[in-house]
Amino acid sequence: MQFMFQDHLLDTDRRELSREQVPVSVEPQVFDLVVHLMENRDRVVSKDELIDKIWHGRSVSESTLTSRINAARKAVGDSGASQALIRTIARKGFRFVGNVETKSGTVTAELRRSVTASHASLALSDRPAIAVLPFTNMSGDREQDYFSDGISEDIITALSKLRWFFVVARNSSFVYKGRAVHLNEIARELGVRYVLEGSVRRSGDRVRISAQLNDVSTGGHLWAERYDRKLADIFAVQDEITEAMVAAIEPQLYAAENFRAQQKPPGSLDAWDFVMRALSHYWRITREDNASAQRLLEQAIAIDPAYGKALGLLATSHIFGAHMGWADMAATVPVAEAAALAAVEADRDDAWAHHGLAYTYLFRRRFDDALAGFELALTLNPNFAMAHAFYGVTLCYAGRWQDGDAAARRALQLSPRDPLAAIYCGVAAYAQFIGRNYEDGIQMARESMRQRTDFVGAHRVLTAAAGMSGDSALAASALEGLRRAQPGISLAWITQELPMLREEDRAHYLEGFRRAGMR
Repeated sequence: MQFMFQDHLLDTDRRELSREQVPVSVEPQVFDLVVHLMENRDRVVSKDELIDKIWHGRSVSESTLTSRINAARKAVGDSGASQALIRTIARKGFRFVGNVETKSGTVTAELRRSVTASHASLALSDRPAIAVLPFTNMSGDREQDYFSDGISEDIITALSKLRWFFVVARNSSFVYKGRAVHLNEIARELGVRYVLEGSVRRSGDRVRISAQLNDVSTGGHLWAERYDRKLADIFAVQDEITEAMVAAIEPQLYAAENFRAQQKPPGSLDAWDFVMRALSHYWRITREDNASAQRLLEQAIAIDPAYGKALGLLATSHIFGAHMGWADMAATVPVAEAAALAAVEADRDDAWAHHGLAYTYLFRRRFDDALAGFELALTLNPNFAMAHAFYGVTLCYAGRWQDGDAAARRALQLSPRDPLAAIYCGVAAYAQFIGRNYEDGIQMARESMRQRTDFVGAHRVLTAAAGMSGDSALAASALEGLRRAQPGISLAWITQELPMLREEDRAHYLEGFRRAGMR
């Protein structure tokens, strides 16, 4: 069903909202709220009904509901002051009062192009929007189109799980299949900034897939990769390549959005801009950058108190700082937990929110809750490389080092050029130490430090592994480097602050530091 009101079009089949053919980025929860109000515009919808339909009866605070109503108004070009479309009915609820025309079915490509043509220059969406074009079948066999189309459709579906990016629906981007259209024209017609294009060449039992992510607004290429695979199981290959692409694309989009935010005057930044800036600092994993990230996230939350991603990342940043020894753990955990709980309350379907809460639970020594939280985050976004790695360190602290190592290597496999790859290598190094594979632990710790020379976690593992390996020269050098990275570290700090479930793992780790010369 399509709802047309003022200069907006809401398409429930595609789950798209557009204003003058420009996609409007809307969180899934807010989209559902708008649809429910519009479908029931002949009456007042009570708060209880909204909670039942949108939150499925879960406990929701008044502030969360107000925040979502405000977001719905903003999405449709309304405000709390004017209430021209979404009106609050005192003590009763809400009602959509705008004039609406309805139409069944989807807009044809011809109609879309004719409407688009009437707007010579369309503004881009407030939020990053991306179109995935149908991958070109280079095999010379049209019967193989299903495979290249399947890759494109799977990427669209997987990117949609990121939630904070508007992804053009398949029916819109597939209009360009088989047509030679310049990327600038596609971006203008679809109202997107980023376009992913690619090709599939299948020969015998092998397939080569090439992909390229373009920032059409600058004319630059953000990312390109080629995948060569043997087609033992065509659907498994399709899934594997989709996962790899989406995990690689996500940090590139964040980096591009941060660059864009850096070009804006300070007074014009919105909550999204502050989060993008915060991410760029958090990725550097230094004490100063972590503090900068927290300040920026607090500014984002001041603008939008129910911003799940910002709250979840703030919780993660606080715990990470204490984990690295930069902040007092006892004072930090309650602050992080409050932010994480607020994140989950604001958006229970956001992977970042559950990631922050799970990481906090780890340092509450609630191991089962921490593991369950990371597993939920990965259910919501299976390609969330950071969550795989932090799940890995939690498994290691719980004594399951083989599973922890597999989770860390999964993160590296998904996103080998990730800004946080140093952490992923550090988790793998720690897993190898627990497994008493000291040389492997040393090798992974060195790789971590090659990417981020002052990453405290890698310095710790290198010191302990070198101590246990019997290489006294390396152990002494590693301990010196560790003391520069974490000046206050001691055996007492390790004993008290690091949440190891098994006493044997704690004793093993402490022994490595003792042999390296720590007292």
